[in-house]
Amino acid sequence: MTLYEVLNGLDVESGIPDVEITFLTCDSRQAEEGCIFFCIEGVRSDGHDYAAAALQRGAAAVVCRKDLGLSRQILVTDTREALGICCNNFFGRPADKLTLMAVTGTNGKTTVTYLIKHILEKAGHRVGLIGTIHNEIDDVTLPARYTTPDPIQLYAIFAKMAEAGCTHVVMEVSSHALDQQRVAGCRFATGAFTNLTQDHLDYHGTMEQYYQAKKKLFEICDTAIINLDDEYGRRLLSEVPCKAVSYSCQSVEADYTAHDINFTQRGSRFALMASHRLLRVKMSTPGYFSVANALTALGSCEAAGVSLEEAVRALKGFPGVPGRVEILPTNTPYTIIRDYAHSPDGLQKILETVREFAPARVVCLFGCAGNRDRAKRPIMAEIVARLADFCILTSDNPRDEDPMRIIEDALPGFEPHKTPYEVIVDRYDAIEWALQNAREDDVLVLAGKGHEDYQVLHYGTIHFDEKEIVQKLLEEMEGNTP
Repeated sequence: MTLYEVLNGLDVESGIPDVEITFLTCDSRQAEEGCIFFCIEGVRSDGHDYAAAALQRGAAAVVCRKDLGLSRQILVTDTREALGICCNNFFGRPADKLTLMAVTGTNGKTTVTYLIKHILEKAGHRVGLIGTIHNEIDDVTLPARYTTPDPIQLYAIFAKMAEAGCTHVVMEVSSHALDQQRVAGCRFATGAFTNLTQDHLDYHGTMEQYYQAKKKLFEICDTAIINLDDEYGRRLLSEVPCKAVSYSCQSVEADYTAHDINFTQRGSRFALMASHRLLRVKMSTPGYFSVANALTALGSCEAAGVSLEEAVRALKGFPGVPGRVEILPTNTPYTIIRDYAHSPDGLQKILETVREFAPARVVCLFGCAGNRDRAKRPIMAEIVARLADFCILTSDNPRDEDPMRIIEDALPGFEPHKTPYEVIVDRYDAIEWALQNAREDDVLVLAGKGHEDYQVLHYGTIHFDEKEIVQKLLEEMEGNTP
């Protein structure tokens, strides 16, 4: 593909020869003959500082926002946006061949994307998935480093999905990705908004900036599916520039409303009212947030052309998502659930759900992430102390911070309550203690890690799969074998 074919769609003027382009990069160390180097301004470095070095290495051109006075520079208003457009061109415009469906919000993104994928596949479509746990091309699984990949990786994945015969792609779109324009060049058939609660303020600074980042998705989608039960969702509904439909577990004013909601340990049942249609819905995961996730998926799939009746039927066979309200198989007289809840809202939702069916104590093991928003640590502890009968405060990816300092930041959250708690810094030891001290009919919630199979410590990342750890510890304890 030639240089100007890659630049198609950009308003640029350049006298650079139309040479053959073999790859695109944002890393000057990878630059060589036949590449285009994009000057991306990041938190720690500015790609413009490395443009000359990229040309010296043989780059055919550098795309920049500032006039650097270089011989083969291409000036654009926004290099991040230009990168997305160029990536789509370079990989054969795969985004144009796929029906793209996005999900954004603080919590629920992963589950909603899995629900949508399941419904679409039951409707006969071949579906790709991009998200937190992994990426899927039809039935092939690929590892995921970020919730939303950078444009070069993203469009390469789109190309593979289109080549594999996928017709639809459902993907999680994070606030970081929207702020950094990782989905530039994409047009989404649907964009779903789940909720907005305190998280990622170490990056965004304020809730308003966090909201504005999420809002960017709805400038590049055809239909918005919005949670009317969320304060920011109600605001978003009045501000989106595209067609919008709403859903709610509470308000009859929504386009999709859940009534007569019932939970058991094995799942949820509710009556769905949508455009004067009444349908009975059954699914295998309990909790109001599970119902909200189902409504999000149903609204998204109907907007994408799947009949609501067909989508509801598909929900009955949904197997669930790894690490999301996942009941671990054990022979114990108590129940163990692992869940990815790692924010105040996530913890509140999982614990409120468990309280709906727990026959005895609710015990919650949790920690707060290192190098992340410190303000939410006591908030998380207060929620756990208020909703659990016993708490175990431990570590959760402490990274470069002292794990004990993180715990000390969280401890004031216990003060308003008399809930008993135990502090055990090492997460493995904490899980072992929890299993040794669990009582009959307890529900033990391992919160924070979910599907993650690692722990990030100051000296590196170690393998840490809580499902494996629970199995190993139970095998060692009195012959219990899951």
